[in-house]
Amino acid sequence: MDRTIGIIGLGMMGGAFARHLAAGGWKVVGFDVDAARAGEAREAGVEIAAGAASVAEAASEIVTSLPTPGAALEVARTIAGAKAKGRIVAEASTLALEDKLAFQRILAEAGHTALDCPVSGTGAQAAVKDLVVFASGDPAAVARVTPALAGFSRKVWDLGPYGNGSKMKFVANHLVAIHNVAAAEALVLAMKAGLDPHKVVEVVGSGAGTSRMLEIRGPMMAQMRYVPATVRSTIWKKDVAVIGEFAADLACPTPLFDLSASLYRAALAMGYGDADTAAVCAVLERMAGIERGKQE
Repeated sequence: MDRTIGIIGLGMMGGAFARHLAAGGWKVVGFDVDAARAGEAREAGVEIAAGAASVAEAASEIVTSLPTPGAALEVARTIAGAKAKGRIVAEASTLALEDKLAFQRILAEAGHTALDCPVSGTGAQAAVKDLVVFASGDPAAVARVTPALAGFSRKVWDLGPYGNGSKMKFVANHLVAIHNVAAAEALVLAMKAGLDPHKVVEVVGSGAGTSRMLEIRGPMMAQMRYVPATVRSTIWKKDVAVIGEFAADLACPTPLFDLSASLYRAALAMGYGDADTAAVCAVLERMAGIERGKQE
């Protein structure tokens, strides 16, 4: 088996992919437009290429992790215009279905195979390989790239036809959005009642009322420590919008999600754009008239 993998986009998620794969004995060829990100990856053993085309020429299997639809489509066009042929490109970003389909179309016209492979998990989870990959697309291509995907995750699901990965990610993020707000609301209720939020995270986390969001973000909320972010609120704004549009296109009511989305917008309005999405707790604290001192 070829143990060479390309990673385009070396930010919080893609950088973690690259580090885990390099540590696992893969030859990782990466690229990022941010020189600082590229430098961090180089220090972790990643071979830094001159651009996305160079990555495609060096690796037959590529994972892309990019911040915007524009960036993803630009990379697809660059790979399509490169000399390399027959590449498998696993797109791991969270994008609208129409953008994922455009990504696939650009690459297919140039003889490449695109896979829709978003991941479930935060940046903090990516750092410790606690990610789940929702892979979808050509089954032979999914099987071929699965060893690389498994190199930076704890579980890889093959979900069938291209696009099912994103659909599953939207459903997963729908729950993340609600559970994160639910955890914050519960902690604010506890503080209003005079309970220690740290103790609440510990005690409730041991019982039936727990959730991954309470476990992961509850401690951040209890400490009022929202930086460094595991998922920045500005990035989450894009993900929330994608889910809302997906549900609207299906004429599916999402009242709990819609209410949660309004609180994330409030967090942005309060200046928490660069903070973790756990900062919705600060919004609810203000609504409840709670003053705990300086928030980070």
